[in-house]
Amino acid sequence: MNITGGIYKGRKIVSPDEKYVRPTLSKIRMSVFNMLFSYLDDFKKYSFLDMFGGSGIMGIEAISRGFDDVTVFEKDKKTAKIITSNYESLGLTPRLFVGDSVEMIKNKYFDIIYIDPPYMSGIYEECLANITDTRLVILEHTEEIDLGKFELIKQKKYGDKYITFIQLLRDL
Repeated sequence: MNITGGIYKGRKIVSPDEKYVRPTLSKIRMSVFNMLFSYLDDFKKYSFLDMFGGSGIMGIEAISRGFDDVTVFEKDKKTAKIITSNYESLGLTPRLFVGDSVEMIKNKYFDIIYIDPPYMSGIYEECLANITDTRLVILEHTEEIDLGKFELIKQKKYGDKYITFIQLLRDL
C-alpha cells in the first residue's frame, strides 16, 4: 500500500491481514485529505486522530501532508505492532494507544477525528455519542448512520462506501 500525498508520497507500508483489517483505498485517502484541505488552512495547527488504526495509513497520510499532532487508537495488539513498524519504516514514532477506541475517546479532544471501524460493527453511533468536543469528524461507512448531536457538512460516495464530514451541532 502506497502513501498518496505529502512528503512520504509513494512510500510503501505493510497492511495487516485483510481478514481483520480493511485499509482505506488510495482514492478515498486522497479525497479525504483534499476535502480536508478545503476546510483547514494549515494542517500544522490541528490535531488528527485515527480512531481505528488498522495499518496506520490514515495517521501516516496525515503526517505526510503536514499534521504535526497525530494520534492513533488500535484495539488489537498484533495490529498495533504493524502500525509501529510502518511508522518506524519512515523514521517516525507513532503516538499509539492500544485499547478500546470507543472508551478511549471519552473526554479527549482532537480537532479532526477519522472514524473507520470494522463495517457492520454497529459502533458508529456509540463512537459519536462519546465525542464531546471536536472541530470535525470524518466517517468512512457503507450504511446509514444516526448522526445524533452532529450535523452533516459534506458527503461523497465511492462505490459502496461513503465519506461523511460532520460537526457537532452548536447552540447559537
